[in-house]
Amino acid sequence: MPAFNKKLNLIPVNNKKKFTILGSAHNLSEIKIKEIQGCKFIFIAPIFKVDKKKKFLGIYRYNQLVNLTKRKTIALGGINSANFNRLKLIKSEGFASISYIKKNGLK
Repeated sequence: MPAFNKKLNLIPVNNKKKFTILGSAHNLSEIKIKEIQGCKFIFIAPIFKVDKKKKFLGIYRYNQLVNLTKRKTIALGGINSANFNRLKLIKSEGFASISYIKKNGLK
């Protein structure tokens, strides 16, 4: 679910099919909304500087947000070869980066 979807009265997904609900968030209030919506994983973005946005979280603020939720989190945004090793410093279940994977492939 995208970060702009703030509806709290969502229709539950049919339980016969096992879906994992993913949500995207940029700040604490959006994280709390995603928890209420029942997201199992939360993409928190952008962690590093991105050309499209002026603001980014950085490692310290990302870890602060992760400590405030019990859901599993995934780092998203601005991940490239220059800051790839800095991902070891964050408390995350994983990371997602389209441009980095397109450029370097899956290893």
